[in-house]
Amino acid sequence: MKAQVICDPHPRTMDLLFSPEDRGRLEALANLHVWNEESRMPGELLEKHLPEAAAIIGQTDLPQERLDRAKNLRAVINVESNFLPNVDYETCFRRGIYVLSTAPAFGQAVAEMSLGLALALARGIPLADRLFRQGKEVYGRHSNRESFLIAGSDVGIIGFGNLGRSLLPLLAPFGCTIRVHDPWLPENHLKKLSLVPVSLAELLAASRIVFVLAGATEENRAMLGRKEFDLMPEGACLVLVSRAALVDFQALTEKLATGGIRAAVDVFPEEPFPKDHPIRGMDNVILSAHRTGSLASAYLLMGEMVVDDLAQILKGLPPVRLTQARRETVARMRSMPIKK
Repeated sequence: MKAQVICDPHPRTMDLLFSPEDRGRLEALANLHVWNEESRMPGELLEKHLPEAAAIIGQTDLPQERLDRAKNLRAVINVESNFLPNVDYETCFRRGIYVLSTAPAFGQAVAEMSLGLALALARGIPLADRLFRQGKEVYGRHSNRESFLIAGSDVGIIGFGNLGRSLLPLLAPFGCTIRVHDPWLPENHLKKLSLVPVSLAELLAASRIVFVLAGATEENRAMLGRKEFDLMPEGACLVLVSRAALVDFQALTEKLATGGIRAAVDVFPEEPFPKDHPIRGMDNVILSAHRTGSLASAYLLMGEMVVDDLAQILKGLPPVRLTQARRETVARMRSMPIKK
C-alpha cells in the first residue's frame, strides 16, 4: 500500500519544484494530496488527510495538537528553505519525525553569483559601464586605479555552511588565502580544508573581500556594525547575500557613504526596499533584489532532493540530501523558539 503524502508547498508550487520526471517519481512513491493554490491548504482538508499522512511537503502549521493527530507522520519537508516557527520541533524530535529543509539547493546558485558580485566589485565593472553609457568613460590604466585582482587576494568568509561550502571550490583557482569565522565549527575542521579559522575582527582586518554567508541566529544579530566596518581595509569589498539581519544596515550605509569600502547587497532589512534610501544613489554599491539563489534550476533541484530523501525515509533509511533540523541548533536560529 502506498504512503500518503500531503503537498502544501505555498509559497512554492508543485510545477516550480518538480520536473515531469520527478513528479512521476513522487507519484510512484506515494498517493499525493496536493494543494497548489496561492495559499496554504485549508484546515479542514489538511485535517482530513493528516491521520494517514506519512510526510508533509510544505510549511504547514504543525503545533503539538495537530502533530498528535498525525500518528503516521515520518517527515516534514520545508520547501521554503528555512526552519520556521511553524512546527513544534520538540514533538518531532521526541517522536523521531524528520524535519528537513531544501536549503542546500540554493548553494551553487548563490555561490556563483557571489563570486560574480565580488569580481564586479574588485574590477569596478558596473561603474565603468554606467560611465560609458553617460559618455564619461575613462580608458586604460586610469580607469583601474581602484581595481584589483581576486587572484592571490585575502578573502574572508563569515559563516561556513551550505553557501560557504559551495563557494569554496569556485575560489580554488584564484589561489586566495581564505579566512573563515564560524563559531559553530571546530578549528581543525576548517584547517583540514586549508582554511584559516579566525575571529571576526581578524577576518575583517585582513580581508580584501568579505563574503557574508551565515544564517541568522540569536547570537549574530547586527554582528557587523560601525566598529566592525571600521576594521576593514580601505577599498575592501563586502558581499552580503545571506541575511540582512547580520548587518547594522544604517552603519553599513554610513560607512559606504564615506567611500571607504565597496559592497554588493542582495538582502535587505525590508523588502521591497524603500525607493528613497540613500544607498540607491551610491556608486560604490551593487544592488540586487534578493535574486542570487532564485533560479529555475535551483527550485527543480529542490524537487529532486525532496523525492530522493522521501524515498529514503519511506524505505526506513535516513535522508541524505536535505538539511535536517537538530535540537542543538534549531533552537538558536532567529525566531525559532521551541519547547525545552
